[in-house]
Amino acid sequence: MEQFETRVQDELLRLCTSAGMLGGKLLASDDIDNQWNKLAPEYMADAVPQVKDYPTVSVAWAAYLGMAVAWGWDTDWTLYSQDAYTDYYGPAGFDDMDEHIVQNVLGLPLDGYEAKSLEGIIRRCGEMAVSLIRREQIEPQSTMAFHVFARACRVMFRIGAAIELKRLGYKFEKIN
Repeated sequence: MEQFETRVQDELLRLCTSAGMLGGKLLASDDIDNQWNKLAPEYMADAVPQVKDYPTVSVAWAAYLGMAVAWGWDTDWTLYSQDAYTDYYGPAGFDDMDEHIVQNVLGLPLDGYEAKSLEGIIRRCGEMAVSLIRREQIEPQSTMAFHVFARACRVMFRIGAAIELKRLGYKFEKIN
């Protein structure tokens, strides 16, 4: 599992870096990473039933969730760390979580260049994650398939958070 998760993270980091959305390193915070542990059970309950018909969406929406959590971490972590999973829902629940987060959390117009760029890279990351899952040739609907899917979702969450942290101006700098 660890090797699979590392491979997915490395591939998505490479993809996002080549697209100019990240700078070669995964920006992260323990606070944000730990929030995945709080939100993951409900996310997985929403995402798993979507896998058959919408495999890319089922994994990709975790990136939007990561972006929202990173935004909250930067804005007022004391307040936003208390958000329940359903606070990230759009009017249609899980189905429009992506648009709700982009428009109402990040404050970006859905038809704007930045929102379209985010949608494009998250879609590409989701497609790559699904492809990497399929390469594992694991029996569908097995316990192992669930665990591989969960690891891919966690990576997508971390990628989304990193993209938002970069968008907010965070970067690694060498300190003397």
